[in-house]
Amino acid sequence: MKFRKSHLILLSLLSGAILSLGWPERGFPGLLFVGFVPLLFIEDQMSRYPERFVKFSALFYTYPGFFLWNLLTTWWIVNSTFAGAAMAIVLNSLFMSIVFQAFHWTRKRLGSPVAGYAALVSYWVAFEYLHLNWDLNWPWLNLGNGFATYYKWVQWYEYTGAIGGTVWVLVGNILAFILIKKIQNTKYKIQNTKPVQNSNFVVQYSIFLFFWLSTPIILSYYTYANYKEQNHPVKFVVVQPNIDPYNEQYNLPPQAVIGRIMSLAAPAIDSTTSFLVAPESAIQEDMWENELSKFTSMRMLTQAIAPWPRLNMLVGASTHYQLAPGEPVLRWARKFTDTDGHYYAYNTAIMLNSRDSLQLYHKSKLTPGVEILPSFKGFKWLENFAIDLGGTVGSLGQDSARKVYTTVGDVKVSPAICYESIFGEFFAEFVRNGAQVMVIITNDGWWGNTAGHRQHYSFAHLRAIETRRSIARSANTGISAFINQRGDASQETAYWVPAVIRGTLNASDKLTFYVKHGDYIARFLTYLAGVLILAAIGMAVRQKYFNPGLNPEKRNTP
Repeated sequence: MKFRKSHLILLSLLSGAILSLGWPERGFPGLLFVGFVPLLFIEDQMSRYPERFVKFSALFYTYPGFFLWNLLTTWWIVNSTFAGAAMAIVLNSLFMSIVFQAFHWTRKRLGSPVAGYAALVSYWVAFEYLHLNWDLNWPWLNLGNGFATYYKWVQWYEYTGAIGGTVWVLVGNILAFILIKKIQNTKYKIQNTKPVQNSNFVVQYSIFLFFWLSTPIILSYYTYANYKEQNHPVKFVVVQPNIDPYNEQYNLPPQAVIGRIMSLAAPAIDSTTSFLVAPESAIQEDMWENELSKFTSMRMLTQAIAPWPRLNMLVGASTHYQLAPGEPVLRWARKFTDTDGHYYAYNTAIMLNSRDSLQLYHKSKLTPGVEILPSFKGFKWLENFAIDLGGTVGSLGQDSARKVYTTVGDVKVSPAICYESIFGEFFAEFVRNGAQVMVIITNDGWWGNTAGHRQHYSFAHLRAIETRRSIARSANTGISAFINQRGDASQETAYWVPAVIRGTLNASDKLTFYVKHGDYIARFLTYLAGVLILAAIGMAVRQKYFNPGLNPEKRNTP
């Protein structure tokens, strides 16, 4: 069946619409299993009728669909920065289209549908893995995240991580596409009174597809129903101060900020409370880590928690560190304007307790365009174009290790700061280093009351399942909550409402398979992607220089 080229654009847009309707936090993720099918029909047309298309047609015809998907699901970035939204939507759509172009080229060069579809899965996973690990990271639309609100479907993420969900979706799409093609061929043969040879295959294939989609869900519900947490209760108080990031956060004096936090928290704290949590960037006093305890905010907080000697407080802040003479000057160092010295700026999580120690963790998965810009050699000048959201502008410093806090009591806790909570393997490193309970602190007010802050919140369910760690989540404004080790949430707060919640979470010291091994699926498939692309290049060289008659571009593939 031949499609008009205009119909291919419509197929592409249909794919984008289906993927958008399947995305959290209000979509139905079952649609993700057919979201790529229209794109596979586009690629099939290019493979069957190559004479109708130019070299980069796969990129051209798939881009509208990927652009629509990115636009409909992440448009809300524009509320914080138009430039950032444009960059994320335009570039991420382009990257996705490049993956499909590479898949089509590989399939054509290797001349094998099996190798081609293996290339699609491995190239896409390699793309997602890159998005988890480079400076321009943007894993928001990694396919495994699509089950964040239907987390009972993916309890097996404790073995595979969210990358396992990506493979599940991609293979499901390929199987659905092949099944539709077989059904089309069967109907064609019936209409032309030819022997029907594929009908049994269609039935068998339908059964296989059904089991591919349903078995993980059935096993997941069984795991969910039978999962039991260790009984190790820890009491938390979580504050949502609702400080307006646009009009208040960088203007309020420390006394007002600390006063707002403690006026909410104090009535909920008692002698049994182990942790008080306040959100990311709550403290915006110009604090230097070289003498942190001398600043007003730290003195006030130390005095505020003094009546509760068993209490540990975790709060977000912006901090700086002045380098001493002779200290290494790393790439994110900033130079003082009036001296030859250098300093680092950080997005920091600070732990305070009665031991009179201030423990610091610096956010290390940084938001592209706001907190980090590409570190390629010779591109330091890009710092001048960092997006200004009112705080520290330009690349921030990072920690080299995922830290676990020493606390008053026997429970080990680690913080993930905002954007860090969407990186599965990164998040798991805290747990592998000893964290028994996880805390997420964030400031989601930048995006307004849109799907942005709700999507961000929903991803925390997946991190709880992957690591089997309870999570206390403190957002500056909506949604703060407690999440247990199965991904269930309780005491969810409303958006743009000051709130305090009090609850008990169970600590755990067990390590899941995923925590131990991380994104092993992604590493394997990235290696496979390299093998396939090299094989395709080798075949292209052979076809061009040693056997031009095999060149698929010079043959009409039926």
